[in-house]
Formats: sequence, C-alpha cells, structure tokens
Amino acid sequence: MDALVNITSLGKSFGTQSVLKDLDWAIQPGSIVGLLGRNGAGKSTLLECMLGLRDRDAGAISLFNENNKELSSDNKARIGYVPQTSDLFEWLTAAQMLAYFRALYPRWNEAKVQELMQRWELPFDKIISKFSVGQKQRLSIIRALAHEPELLVLDEPVSSLDPAGRRDFLRELVDSVIDKQTTIIFSTHILSDLERIAMDVAFLQGGRIVHQQALDDMIDNTVRITGSAADIAQLKPQKTLQTSDTRDGSSKLLAQFDQVQLQLLQSNNQLRIEKMGLEDLFIEMTQ
Repeated sequence: MDALVNITSLGKSFGTQSVLKDLDWAIQPGSIVGLLGRNGAGKSTLLECMLGLRDRDAGAISLFNENNKELSSDNKARIGYVPQTSDLFEWLTAAQMLAYFRALYPRWNEAKVQELMQRWELPFDKIISKFSVGQKQRLSIIRALAHEPELLVLDEPVSSLDPAGRRDFLRELVDSVIDKQTTIIFSTHILSDLERIAMDVAFLQGGRIVHQQALDDMIDNTVRITGSAADIAQLKPQKTLQTSDTRDGSSKLLAQFDQVQLQLLQSNNQLRIEKMGLEDLFIEMTQ
C-alpha cells in the first residue's frame, strides 16, 4: 500500500539554526500517529512543511501521491488541519466563517457543524475575536472536522481546553473520525490524551524521526536494563533504542525483547530491569 504521507530527506533551517535534518517519514492510510518531541524540537515546523504551509529547504514531500506544493483541489479538500495557534477569520462571526468554508468543500457536513456548535455552546452570531482561547480552539476543530477529511492533522489541538473539553473532543474523534479510517497525525504534549487514541507513536529528536512503532507494542516490549558493560553486551534484544553509561560505571540499555526473553531476563539478578510507560519512553527517546 502506498504511503498517504511520504517525506524524504526533509531539511529546514531558520538562519543558522537547523530544525529538521534529512528527515524521512512515511504514514500509511488509516494510521493514527502521535507525534512526540520536546518543546522546540520542530513538531509544528514539520507539520507545516508537510502541508505546504512553510517552505522547505531540502527534500521531497508527497500527499496522496502528489507533490505537496502542487496538490489538486480535490486532494486539498481531503485534508483537515487544526493549528497550534488560531488562524480563524477573527473579524467575522462564527456563522460567516463557517459559511465561507462550506462553499469550498463539497463534502461539508452541516448537521455535524450544528450538533457540535450546540454541544460546545458556541454562538453563531458572535464575532470570533471576542471568543475565548478555548472557544476559538473548539471552533477551529469544528472547521477541520466539518468536511470529513481523509487526512486530519492536529497540532496541539486541545492545549487550551479543560479536561472535560479534551475528553469530549477525543470522544468525537473516536465516534466520527476514527471509525471512517481517517488518517490522523496528532501532535500533543498531553500524553494521556494520546494514549486514548493513537495507534502509533513517532519521536522527533535532533531534527529526525528517530523511532516509530505501534504504541501497545512499544509499551509491552520495551525495558530499561542497567548492569555491567559485560552483562549488557551479552544481551540480544530484538531492537536497541538507546545505550548509555551511568556515573557509577555501569551501562544502561533501552531495548525491546519478546515476552520469552523478558521472562528470562527477570531471573538474572545481575541486571536491573524496569518497565517503561509512555512518559518514561518520551523522556528517554527525546533526550
């Protein structure tokens, strides 16, 4: 199956600061990928370059098998995007802005718009500039979901919402988007939200996607092992993610093993073995 998103050798710098470096990334249709990285790692820059909203310095990007800079109108209409910072037409009312976008998208679902505006208590007749930050974020989400996109890109979409608002949005994703096999790229620093919906996680560090894997497999099979350099060297993991030395001279290995290997490792008293949650993995993989 051809990748819906295909990025090769992407490079992007701001002045002398290189943010994305020879980055490769492929996302299959129907995937739900959580993009993780520290603040300033370049997550927003990556998503903006991917969508053609920011010029790249090097590399190639295709969406739906088309150059992202030359997308047809039909393919542009298959994409939904919620940016980290509101880009709404703030001089319009919500009704006026939604009417503008309704004219652009042939698959606009007006019933969904009406239902979400009512559920989230957003006024149609209020000037958008007078909305709160959380209301603007909800309206941006509605605009992105209304035309039932096949590729939905979410850049910190719930950072301004309270826990109840985040839960309601995630429920909407599960009920009306995920069931349609929509491809979703979800950048967030709220790991508990990502755990609810993501199938895969991708880690952005040092300007590259350093690892991508099914979330459940990564949590089930990844351990951090500390022991002597000799003992660590004898291990045969399925995949090594990181190696490092500790201050006391021992070695540390972040790696993946199958369940039989993990059971055998537990009986080795010379090794300290720690299971890793998503927060632990985030810290380790983005150092």
